[in-house]
Amino acid sequence: MGLTYLHTMVRVKDLEKSMAFYGLLGLKEIRRYDSEAGRFSLIFLAPPGQEEAPIELTYNWDGDDELPSDSRHFGHLAYGVDNIYEMCQHLQDNGILINRPPRDGRMAFVRSPDNISIELLQNGEALAPAEPWSSMENTGHW
Repeated sequence: MGLTYLHTMVRVKDLEKSMAFYGLLGLKEIRRYDSEAGRFSLIFLAPPGQEEAPIELTYNWDGDDELPSDSRHFGHLAYGVDNIYEMCQHLQDNGILINRPPRDGRMAFVRSPDNISIELLQNGEALAPAEPWSSMENTGHW
């Protein structure tokens, strides 16, 4: 019996903000399904060259009152990055709060506009500790 990974689904309240956030991470839209009858959209995003590992953003056109205020029951999405300091600086420069800075040169956490926890991990060996990250405190939950 075979098993194949398909996707991870997250529900989003503001499609435009969510698309912008995941775009900052480097994910690209690879597929979209809009249901006029069901009044929802499914947007699949993946890192370039890794279309087999998408996330699915589910957007309900008429709003989504059932979204919890804190999505901690979900856990997190994790992405490897080539330079964790550059990625965190890029996100911070675009208004994204770094909840758990990469003090160790290896791991950071941010939150999406829908409170989804995103883990960023340095590809390969950890980078040498560097400021301003080394002395930056955690902010909020991650």
